[in-house]
Amino acid sequence: MADKSNDPVAMWQNMIGEMEKGFNSFANQAMSSPEFSKVMNQVGGVTAGAQKQLGEMMEKYLVSMNLPSRVQMIGMAERLQSIEGQLNEIKAMLTQMGKASGVPVGGASTSMPPRTKRPPSAEGGPK
Repeated sequence: MADKSNDPVAMWQNMIGEMEKGFNSFANQAMSSPEFSKVMNQVGGVTAGAQKQLGEMMEKYLVSMNLPSRVQMIGMAERLQSIEGQLNEIKAMLTQMGKASGVPVGGASTSMPPRTKRPPSAEGGPK
């Protein structure tokens, strides 16, 4: 086998390992310092402020374009779900009342007269 001291791959792996150890110790020392914590808190605050400003700018842009914002769309979706729920309750009550009274239920086609008029043909209708 080849000698480990002259093997370039082994030397490369050893050098990378030592660099990782050095970087890890440096990063651990840096993260334990109060200055690092202070900087990270400031970065977090700046990011939150920038995100809030971007949200406000998007809101103004959407208002100027006469488009609903995300909050407005969520509100409309919630209202629509509520209305759909109420309609389902009304349908269930009507079905229950119809069954109790003996009236046939759900026959929109039963109450409508038969269609006698035909639509004009696409080729030669009145102009």
